[in-house]
Amino acid sequence: MSEVKTKITKKFTLYIPKSIARAVGLKEGDYVKMRVEGSKIVVERVPDLFELALKGPKFAKTTFEEFERESEEMQDELFGD
Repeated sequence: MSEVKTKITKKFTLYIPKSIARAVGLKEGDYVKMRVEGSKIVVERVPDLFELALKGPKFAKTTFEEFERESEEMQDELFGD
């Protein structure tokens, strides 16, 4: 596990060193969630849902025709003919 000492600034800002950010796949604009566990602060990357949808594991298969049919049925239910 990587370990780096860093300093909390006047306004309690914590800068994540590049080596740590790269080790967990953080990049500018990413969101993180923080929690307290005893005397520790745990910081976790929040996955980007759009990126996850594009690059994540796929668990279902559908054809364009099936998707189009479902879409039309839902539109009929919502907006009627």
